[in-house]
Amino acid sequence: MLQLIDKLNEMRLHGMAKSLEQQMRGTLYDELSFKERFEMLTEGEYLYRKNRQLQLLLTKARFRYKDACLEEIDFRTGRGITKSSILELAENRWIGDKRNLIVSGPTGTGKTYICCAIGNSACRSGIKTMYVRLPRLLQEIRIARADGTYINILKRLSKIALLIIDDWGLAPFSDIEGRDFLEVIEDRYNIRSTMIVTQFPVDKWHEIIGDPTIADAICDRLVHNAYHIKLTGDSMRKIMAENEH
Repeated sequence: MLQLIDKLNEMRLHGMAKSLEQQMRGTLYDELSFKERFEMLTEGEYLYRKNRQLQLLLTKARFRYKDACLEEIDFRTGRGITKSSILELAENRWIGDKRNLIVSGPTGTGKTYICCAIGNSACRSGIKTMYVRLPRLLQEIRIARADGTYINILKRLSKIALLIIDDWGLAPFSDIEGRDFLEVIEDRYNIRSTMIVTQFPVDKWHEIIGDPTIADAICDRLVHNAYHIKLTGDSMRKIMAENEH
């Protein structure tokens, strides 16, 4: 039997191997039929692969809050969000429909946690997701321009089903940054979903982007088919600090 386990592992059927080892450790399974035991082995392999896929997706997503989950979102404080609206987004139909999501609100209102929780939910549905802060994204693109991998990074970004861009608009775009960002969004338009997380309402975006033509193009591709979560209220950090005292 140990040789069989070795062969299963050699064939990368690790879940089936673990399930077989479990069956060998006790007599509980002796009375089961071959069909029942084989179904358990198959289920063990299936669950192993699903869990491994999830861990891989979560690792590649690079969430700022790795353990963020929908169940931990605080709906009690008046922040302009409802449980029903968040749960509807968590069903991921908007991602299947290639629509976008804009999460806006003042500093400290929990935008990043909410976006990570929605992203985590997407990963649990097998959706390839990536979280990145806009300053880091623009830096990576700038480096790619210098080392000749610009097209490669655009292709990589275009293949991500849900791209979450946090800290959007912290600094005005330079001309080249505006064009680079448009390239990213153009490749994803009506093909993939993008989530923008920002302190600034949409009517301030033209001012941040600068070039009016580029601004029109970016807003047209991001805003017109987007859901919008507008957070309000005091900083959650302030509320949590007050509750501790």
